[in-house]
Amino acid sequence: MKFFLQCLQLLPLLIIFTLESLLKLFIPKKRKSVTGEVVLITGAGHGIGRLTAYEFAKLKSKLVLWDINKHGVEDTAAECRRLGAKAHAFVVDCSNREDIYSSAKKTTKAFLPVMMENNHGHIVTVASAAGHTGVPFLLAYCSSKFAAVGFHKALTEELAALERTGVKTTCLCPNFINTGFIKNPSTALGPTLEPEEVVGKLVNGILTEQKMIFIPSSISFLTVMEKILPERFLAFLKRKINIRFDAVIGYKTKGQ
Repeated sequence: MKFFLQCLQLLPLLIIFTLESLLKLFIPKKRKSVTGEVVLITGAGHGIGRLTAYEFAKLKSKLVLWDINKHGVEDTAAECRRLGAKAHAFVVDCSNREDIYSSAKKTTKAFLPVMMENNHGHIVTVASAAGHTGVPFLLAYCSSKFAAVGFHKALTEELAALERTGVKTTCLCPNFINTGFIKNPSTALGPTLEPEEVVGKLVNGILTEQKMIFIPSSISFLTVMEKILPERFLAFLKRKINIRFDAVIGYKTKGQ
């Protein structure tokens, strides 16, 4: 009962902050400058990582590019230099701790500790809409993306607790992207996303310091609904969303 009364005392703040959030929806957010900033991009040899590198090259950032594919990351670096940016390519296996530490010594020597010391920086986590809801036959993928979303949220809270407000965090959570990772995906939420569209919204989200970027934005509404709607209605809703893809072992559609 005491906790309930304490929550009621917060009601005026809830109203004020809700109105503030609604007002901000109609005020364009100012984009920060990243000219001359060191930007480390993992997986820069292909796909989203490569396109993100190109966008930051256009913004004249200093790029440190990591990928396990030597030719891919070097090709990305060459194009970034052609766009007028300084770019350094490193072959890094991000599943190997020693490889990461060795490459860190060659580049920035340290990441988060230095950011916290200087109270300046921005950490971007690439997750997925699958980091907020389970998808049948994508057990391992969903688990890894839930971990990525959890890392982002915990890190954000830790930075706030340490009053390191100058270190920003962003988490990207898109729907299916046309990269070939999943074969013939489809959903009622909209068409499969093109990488260029995702990267455009990612870079804009970073520059405007958005904490969570959902693509399409309707996913943010669904994540809230999943927490409050009855389980049976959610099951019906998920059937309507109708997530489908090919080449899943053991998967059979109705009627087969």
